[in-house]
Amino acid sequence: MLKGTRVTLRVITRDDLPRYVEWLSDIEVTEHLDTYLPFSMDDETDWYEAQRKDSSTHNFAIETETGKHIGGVGLMQIDHRLQSTELGIIIGDKTEWNKGYGKEAIGLVLDFAFGTLNLHRVQLRVNCNHPPAIACYEHSGFVREGELRQAIFLHGKFFNQYIMSVLRNEYT
Repeated sequence: MLKGTRVTLRVITRDDLPRYVEWLSDIEVTEHLDTYLPFSMDDETDWYEAQRKDSSTHNFAIETETGKHIGGVGLMQIDHRLQSTELGIIIGDKTEWNKGYGKEAIGLVLDFAFGTLNLHRVQLRVNCNHPPAIACYEHSGFVREGELRQAIFLHGKFFNQYIMSVLRNEYT
């Protein structure tokens, strides 16, 4: 468990899965995620079982100070030889958007990545047409280092996707 001021990152449990199914079936929530098809409970259960056994992944549920589960954050494709990983985050509860919970959760998971896992680099991908996420990542220390041209198809148009990263010495 990783505790911050307003959020706690904890292990994802089976009881959390129905909320993830609900969130991942909401087109507004998934608009800027790589996931775009609705998930069934079976799909989410399969993901849950697979990620529990995957040592290259650390996923956490995000809870507010009141204990409300509002999303998830994780480190994927952890490569200990290269000391790198990719970060992913979802605030699925739309009533909790734009309240700073994502930024705090990112800070906690970066502390974990650099401090506990001794990683050197954390990267992420973000759609160029998602300014609130870009601002959040920049405030968390990420810098834009590359651009994937026309990598996302959304609302009948192609959009670029940015590659952003933060290095341990930049973060600490």
